[in-house]
Amino acid sequence: QVQLVESGGGSVQAGGSLTLSCAASGFTVSSYCMGWFRQAPGKEREGVARIGFGFTSYADSVKGRFTISQDKAKNTLYLQMNSLKPEDTAVYYCAKRTTWDCNSGSWVWGQGTQVTVSS
Repeated sequence: QVQLVESGGGSVQAGGSLTLSCAASGFTVSSYCMGWFRQAPGKEREGVARIGFGFTSYADSVKGRFTISQDKAKNTLYLQMNSLKPEDTAVYYCAKRTTWDCNSGSWVWGQGTQVTVSS
């Protein structure tokens, strides 16, 4: 059974850092396209970062500040967030694509973790 469990969210002041973790079970993280998404109050869910075979991609709003990575030994996905801004406040979701190809299939979601950035 596929499970994605996020952790690491919390409250931080602007300019601070947080690292989100997504512990995966029931599949191998490195064999699938994986991503981080976020949803702010009153807004639609948006993609933040993706990682696949030999590539990573980022939303323009987080480029240079956020880094997506994975630990094969721990079967865990990470999102390192630096220079946080109040507009980064949102619920952050870990997601797994149903195929290795980020452009095929659909997303399977974790339960989300809240990130709050105060000015």
